Amino acid sequence: MNERIKQLLLLGREHYAKREFDKAEQMLRQVLDDEDRYADVHDMLGVIAHSRGNFIQAERHFERALQLNPAYTEAALNLAVTYNDRGKYEKAREVYSRIKVAPSGSSQGLDPFARGKIANMHAEVGQAYADAGLPLEAVREYERAVALCPHFADLQTKLGNLLRENKDFAAARERYVVALEHRPNYVPARIQLGVTLLALGDAAGAETAWHQVLELDGDNSQAKMYLRMLERTRGSMPPSPPA
Repeated sequence: MNERIKQLLLLGREHYAKREFDKAEQMLRQVLDDEDRYADVHDMLGVIAHSRGNFIQAERHFERALQLNPAYTEAALNLAVTYNDRGKYEKAREVYSRIKVAPSGSSQGLDPFARGKIANMHAEVGQAYADAGLPLEAVREYERAVALCPHFADLQTKLGNLLRENKDFAAARERYVVALEHRPNYVPARIQLGVTLLALGDAAGAETAWHQVLELDGDNSQAKMYLRMLERTRGSMPPSPPA
């Protein structure tokens, strides 16, 4: 990855995390023009398109995200939501039904500033591994990051996302729980906890998590669309087996 694309990805992800969708889209589209191999870029662009009511474009992005990474649970859920919004209920149920579970040297003497700096460096390396298609190496780097700074809710959440993409749903759930123990109001962790609980077959738990998001952020579009999807599918899906 050249330095320009690396910087665009970094800025695009930062703007997206802050819900600055116009700025994020500008950066992410430049990445896409140069390299079409990042599943999360398509997922973010899909969410942006969906938030504007452009469901056709959102559908294309989510489908492409899943082509690039078939294990991308959040993209699958977003695609199911979009299919529902477009009236493609059979397709939505098909995608929904596939969201299933598949079978350190001492650093204690570091001051908090140094810990945080090193933790973020591990996270940057982890993201580079993830972008290069090396998820196990990415997980290891994020594990090193959170070992240094377990109270960094954003790093715990990102590690949870990576674990979930590797089908380790139970471990992912624990990372979101830890993130929320440190920052109960951290909305991204509650969103992802809901996605993971749904993948574990706990629709009620997912619903609770997303309602809690709306208590913190009443305008959160992701929580609203996920809850709408649950409402539409309630009663139409066979019961999930126990996790």
